[in-house]
Amino acid sequence: MPSKSHFLDTSGENDPVWIHAEPYSKRPQFPKLTEDLTTDACVIGSGIAGVSTSYELVSRGVKVVMLEARDILSGESGRTSGHLSSGIDSGFTELVSKRGKDGARKAVDSHLYAINRVGEISKQLNIDCEYRQLPGYDISQYEKGQDGHEDDVKEFKEEAKIMNELGIKASYQENFAIRGWDGKIDQRDVVTYPGQATFHPTKYILGVLKWLTEQPNFQCYTRTRVMGVEEKGLLNKEVKVSTEAGHTVTCKNAVEATCVPLQKLSVVAELKYYRTYCIAVRVPKGSIEDCLIYDSMDPYHYVRFTACDEKDDYLILGGNDHKVGQENEAEQRYSELESWVRARFTHAGSVDYRWSGQTFEPIDYTAFIGKNQGQSHVYICTGDFGNGLTHGVLAGKLIADQITGVPNEWSKLYNPSRIPPLSQVPGTIAHDVEINTQYKRFLQSDIHDIEDLAPGSGGVLNPATKSPMAVYKDDAGKVHKFSALCPHMKGVVCWNNDEKSWDCPVHGSRFGKDGVGVMGPAKGNLPPADEASEALLKQSSAA
Repeated sequence: MPSKSHFLDTSGENDPVWIHAEPYSKRPQFPKLTEDLTTDACVIGSGIAGVSTSYELVSRGVKVVMLEARDILSGESGRTSGHLSSGIDSGFTELVSKRGKDGARKAVDSHLYAINRVGEISKQLNIDCEYRQLPGYDISQYEKGQDGHEDDVKEFKEEAKIMNELGIKASYQENFAIRGWDGKIDQRDVVTYPGQATFHPTKYILGVLKWLTEQPNFQCYTRTRVMGVEEKGLLNKEVKVSTEAGHTVTCKNAVEATCVPLQKLSVVAELKYYRTYCIAVRVPKGSIEDCLIYDSMDPYHYVRFTACDEKDDYLILGGNDHKVGQENEAEQRYSELESWVRARFTHAGSVDYRWSGQTFEPIDYTAFIGKNQGQSHVYICTGDFGNGLTHGVLAGKLIADQITGVPNEWSKLYNPSRIPPLSQVPGTIAHDVEINTQYKRFLQSDIHDIEDLAPGSGGVLNPATKSPMAVYKDDAGKVHKFSALCPHMKGVVCWNNDEKSWDCPVHGSRFGKDGVGVMGPAKGNLPPADEASEALLKQSSAA
């Protein structure tokens, strides 16, 4: 029996901390789609957005078919840091400047709804997922007394004022010290805000999925890659969802819960794509306050906790983000995270997990959730901006409301067809220019000879007379070759040596070392360049 590709389980070589208590082997298995089907709604993607949308629709009596390209929960929901926050990455001062106070207030309301909704559903379905509400703390990146600390404090006070105006009970507390922060680095003075939460995301999603599988109006198919979502007809439109294997799901409405829509441009061009890094460090149970911590660095550090064993918990620290495919210094980033923890929490023990994930930053700091641009029966959810878990949950309600005709006051805020204000035009142009410069990869070659590659590594070979080739040499020294052109917009991919993947610097598509597509907007896999690599890709996809 051929070995299963790790990229069918998750979107990177490194495993996230969540498999410590919920290993891949415990995840349910579903069949491939082997026939044409007709249903009310087709949900594409089995992460928190797809499962939440399916839950809300199935609960209302809608017949749902869920399709997943790989195995259940193999995308970014399984690689998150597990926070549920009403805080927005940009900060509320920036959000108000982009969307106005009414828009910012609706954003707060929707994220608070999501925080509470996870608690309600986990209680209702008896899901043991470590859900608990706790405070969030914003801290300065600078030590007390250092240049920059007072400037941060000034911004904190203004931010706390705006947060209260928007419905978050925030307060600035001078000299506040987080319990268990016992290192020499003194970053006291915080904005504190209650009513935030954390949980074990994969336990929660699998718990909801278990309930769904028990309902007569739900079906799920995995290893079923979607290659097209098209509206057909004039008056009584229907949606045709076509798969790589040639089967079609005909439905009244389709939902692309795929992190990034499987399409060429539109909202895809309005996102910035980042890799973010996490480590999970053992700390003695109860030694540090259970809370969410965010510092003011850009990109910022973020801290939360999850259970490890009877003796220890895991402190999860993340940060050190960078644009997808534009840097390859993971080891330094993990080392910086570990140093940050040990300088502040002297009880920190071993680092048991190190991994990275992907985030998507909308230019106007607001996600795109609802009817896709130019379509009336295809819905999308993208632009999580570091709040993918709450966005996924609130998207479940918003999209289900729109499909079933229930008015929702969040619709205008998250509308994918919204027109950005003129003030955003310079930023949009700068973003477009930065994206287009990534096509410089056509003039670059990572290696000049395949023999240059060490086992377990990859690189792009770009001969002057041929198309660029993505070359991976496995641990046994066997060479695998794929086209280096991303199937989405023909950007030249980059080798990610940390996650052993091919990452596109143009719009963030990613592929496993074996060519398996793990992140859109590209729909398919990397095209193999020879028969041996084609066999590997088929084996990896079908194992």
